[in-house]
Amino acid sequence: MNAQDCLQMLREIRDVSFATVGEDDLPHNRIIDVMIVEEGRLVFCTGRGKDFYRQLMHNPHVAVSGLNKAWQMIRLTGTVRKLDDQKQWIDRIFAENPAMNDVYPGKARYILDAFAIEAGRIEFFDLGKSPIHRESFAFGGSKAPEKGFRITDACIGCGTCKRNCPQQCVETGTPFRIRQDSCLHCGLCFENCPVQAIVRRDA
Repeated sequence: MNAQDCLQMLREIRDVSFATVGEDDLPHNRIIDVMIVEEGRLVFCTGRGKDFYRQLMHNPHVAVSGLNKAWQMIRLTGTVRKLDDQKQWIDRIFAENPAMNDVYPGKARYILDAFAIEAGRIEFFDLGKSPIHRESFAFGGSKAPEKGFRITDACIGCGTCKRNCPQQCVETGTPFRIRQDSCLHCGLCFENCPVQAIVRRDA
């Protein structure tokens, strides 16, 4: 699994949740079709008269999430760019997504503009496994996110974190260690450590 695999999974899910920030500085969300995925890029389109279009032009920061039938989730945060050569991109989108012709027949398609996410951070989360499995990736020069918790050298080895972990992803050691690929990031260990030896990884 890598960032490109995750982008391709979003294409396979196709209808994804897409969040933007509006001119009112509030979050806005809708379902958007992923039209094209190629190396390091996810392409979508929207009509110039839509609130979605105005929000993208106002603030390029977006969040995309999708869940497939196997309970595997992709969460992508990144920035969008309006593409050059709009007619070429719209024609390609319609060629690769022929159902679009029923929605925007003929030249009506050119009310749409194409955008791409070419840099961002991705989290893959597999709820279909036990314990769960998660990974983080980045593409386009972004840095992979570090979320969740870690156990510091202040650990006294009492085992409270290990006993309480719902996914049993805490391993005995000096100090104890959290297996990041199975951690829920729920914070139960963090809240119950008697000596505050557990800290957030992004702190």
